[in-house]
Amino acid sequence: MSGNVFKRKEIKYILEKKQYEDLMGELLTHMKVDSYGLSKILNIYLDTDDYRLIRTSLEKPKYKEKLRLRSYGIPGDDSIVFLELKKKYAGVVYKRRISMKAKEAMDYIYGSSVPEAIESTQIGKEIDHVMKLYRPKPRYFIGYDRIAMYGRSDPELRITFDFRLRYRKRRLDLREGDLGELLSGDDSVLMEIKAEGAYPIWLTRMLSKYRIYPSSFSKYGAIYQAEYDENMREIASLSGMEKDIFAGNGGRRGAEGAYAGEGGRRKTAGSAASYYAGYVTG
Repeated sequence: MSGNVFKRKEIKYILEKKQYEDLMGELLTHMKVDSYGLSKILNIYLDTDDYRLIRTSLEKPKYKEKLRLRSYGIPGDDSIVFLELKKKYAGVVYKRRISMKAKEAMDYIYGSSVPEAIESTQIGKEIDHVMKLYRPKPRYFIGYDRIAMYGRSDPELRITFDFRLRYRKRRLDLREGDLGELLSGDDSVLMEIKAEGAYPIWLTRMLSKYRIYPSSFSKYGAIYQAEYDENMREIASLSGMEKDIFAGNGGRRGAEGAYAGEGGRRKTAGSAASYYAGYVTG
């Protein structure tokens, strides 16, 4: 299977519903929605037993890395998915990814077999080295709906809008669908601008016009932090005896999903709001 390498700056922005609508109305003059329209992005994030990768990332070091398996839409056994190693150094993102069939990829991240794509390509060997170094396991499913755009005059300029961020900690298989607990119930939109150089003047003016400012935001980080905070609140509410029992059972339940996922508090993601999809065919 093929591999890809990306090097670019990726800057995130949190938009309110009206900011999104106003900005999109002007963006279509300079950018086009890609052929996929409103699509589903599904990810399985991998991490160590002590969540070393995301904990390091949240400390905002100069260098950080993540491992994830991604699909565009809900895959079947033979659908193509992408195993990705995402590194960030001094604000620049370096992403290496390799494609393979969904069944091969799931078998690999659960340690039952090594696909030919891993053994026969340089990118595959690099990812395999990181897998052996950290020995990570699937930790979270994270999904969202996305509209992706590219520049009319500069196709390398890309802007994505992500809606209805949702997650689960069980059934960690892309083939299991895209249901999960919503991270937030509001209408906020995550925008990400991906560029190899400086923004064009027209884009800079639009961001200034609508008071849109960069935000340090990680989907995986936000979900990990939300679960951690919830778990800390639960611990704080325990009696002294309950805390002793909790500590004897291994501590932080959130790390093992004792209260999250299908067995805990859960809202399922509904259909995308019509105002998102209204721009897909524009």
